[in-house]
Amino acid sequence: ITCLDISSGGGLGVSASTDGTMKIWQAANGEIRRLLEGHVYDVNCCRFFPSGLVVLSGGMDAQLKIWSAEDASCVVTFKGHKGGILDTAIVDRGRNILSCSRDGTARLWDCGKSACLGIIADCASPINGIAVGTADSSLNLGTPEKPPSEREVGTEGKILLLAREDKKLQGVGLQSRQPVFLFVGSDAFNCCTFLSSTYILAGTQDGNIYQLDVRNT
Repeated sequence: ITCLDISSGGGLGVSASTDGTMKIWQAANGEIRRLLEGHVYDVNCCRFFPSGLVVLSGGMDAQLKIWSAEDASCVVTFKGHKGGILDTAIVDRGRNILSCSRDGTARLWDCGKSACLGIIADCASPINGIAVGTADSSLNLGTPEKPPSEREVGTEGKILLLAREDKKLQGVGLQSRQPVFLFVGSDAFNCCTFLSSTYILAGTQDGNIYQLDVRNT
């Protein structure tokens, strides 16, 4: 098992596996409800949309997929990454989603048109984990070089964290695509998350957990 998530209502769980499948199960008793098949190779990440009715997954086949938790159908497949997808994030209610990959890019996708809205970051090093959060109001997120697409929903005022293989933890303005900070740690960053709009946590390969203030890293 590589990843699991519980729906916002707490009723369902989803788990992803190196056998290329995912399972949706009753959280109360573990009873399997649906088998999600369609990825080739390992499925690295899975998460429920806020509705609890839809699941997002990413795999070593460089594909992102959206699934119905009700009938196990694959609704959309996003293609564009050149390497395995390592993590995903959902913006607000899920009109837009984010992914990161071994190819060194983090991408923003439009679920409605199943299209890539842009490359948020290109690091030339695998991005092992991402997290999206509302930025502290004192933080300068930069301004976009061109006006954002009207298909971009909920990206304003958000910061994207990138946990990078090259020992760097980076913050990027989600709408602006501009770097906000770059912190160098002791080893490859594997994962990251927001504690609040001010504080973040990130874990490295050599066993350290960093707590940082985004206003002064």
